[in-house]
Amino acid sequence: MTETTFNVQIPNNLLHLGLEQDEIQRRISEWLVFSLFSEGKISSGKAGKLLGISRMEFIQLLKTRGIAFINYSEDEIKEELEAVKNLSPKAKK
Repeated sequence: MTETTFNVQIPNNLLHLGLEQDEIQRRISEWLVFSLFSEGKISSGKAGKLLGISRMEFIQLLKTRGIAFINYSEDEIKEELEAVKNLSPKAKK
């Protein structure tokens, strides 16, 4: 994945919390993806890809960060319904 560098200013007292530069970078990237997801601009699958994790890992990350996941796109609803159908014992008969 290609990257673009931005100059981000943060208060010095955040550094006193023991955060390293790579941790700050990871958290800023997560925040941006969470924001885009919350605004409905990207799906959970796309959000996971942007963070380099699976959709399910992204959903777990939302839970860990205390962010509700109720934002299914139409395609995700279809995908979930199809997955449920495939798990159903009736579907296998």
